[in-house]
Amino acid sequence: MTHPLRIAVAGAGYIGQAHIAALQQTPGASLSAVVDPSPTAPALAAAAGVPLYPSLDELLRHDRPDGIVLATPNTLHVPQALQCLEAGLPVLLEKPIAPSVAEALTLVERVEATGGRVLIGHHRAHSPIMAKAREVVQAGALGRLVAVMGSATFFKPARYFDEGPWRREPGGGPILLNLIHEVHNLRLLCGEVVAVQALASNAVRGHAVEDTVSINLRFANGVLGSFMLSDTAACARSWEQTSQENKAYPSYDDEDCYVITGTQGSLAVPTMRLKTYPRTGEPSWWKPFEVGVVGLVRDDPIVQQMAHFGAVVRGEAPPLVSARDGLANLRVTEAIAHAAASGDTVELL
Repeated sequence: MTHPLRIAVAGAGYIGQAHIAALQQTPGASLSAVVDPSPTAPALAAAAGVPLYPSLDELLRHDRPDGIVLATPNTLHVPQALQCLEAGLPVLLEKPIAPSVAEALTLVERVEATGGRVLIGHHRAHSPIMAKAREVVQAGALGRLVAVMGSATFFKPARYFDEGPWRREPGGGPILLNLIHEVHNLRLLCGEVVAVQALASNAVRGHAVEDTVSINLRFANGVLGSFMLSDTAACARSWEQTSQENKAYPSYDDEDCYVITGTQGSLAVPTMRLKTYPRTGEPSWWKPFEVGVVGLVRDDPIVQQMAHFGAVVRGEAPPLVSARDGLANLRVTEAIAHAAASGDTVELL
């Protein structure tokens, strides 16, 4: 394929606009159309100089893009992705892959049966920070992994809930809206999650949905994890407020949201502060660490993701985050929601 890729974007909301901006920075690709029935979509399409279609049916009736980004509401993910697969289109499907594990299974089975090219939009998988952290872990610099401590603590203002009243109801809390990003990062760093426990509270906001959750995790390799999640905590220990990747958020370079620990040392992410014992001699809390910072070049992972999607469309690379990866992330998130509701340990088989 020698011509510039023509990529359509379905969904003109915040994340759809982020994908459009990423396309404008991607060599060898261009926005071909916007698909959205909302009253704000015509202005967005006009500003981009591309046609607007009210539905996927209309797009496919009049045009044939090389690929499509589905940045539509969660409930539309599976039917729209199946429609695009039927049409033979490569798809970048925003996370979560589906509203439920049962629905996700339908899509995963179809993707694998047809060999469809579907990239799930867990954009942090394309982050240079995550790539470097994973490299440090896999190189054995920390020794055998022992534990991970993580947090996603931030404060959502009242207007966030006023603009979307559904966010006050079950399914609108931080477990299903925010945690799925963290789950993918933890799987990348520590492997597969096999059991979860959780305690949830709505004591601050009093909504029908949780605002704060304390989570324990067990990984297949024996690593244990603890994670604090809250959308009502005035605290900067979240990816958005520490990674410097999304410029819409203020950033604090004295905070981390993950600390990965092993028998030989620890790595704080995303400051990339590394503390390790010398390779010679026995580790001991009476001995000083060698202290340093792992170097890296920070970049926008959504732009990196779009460049990768171009390679997927051209058949040059398999999806970095497959449909089955998206299913695995959703399984863990759903298990945490069940654990918080029941008080039980939930095993993932």
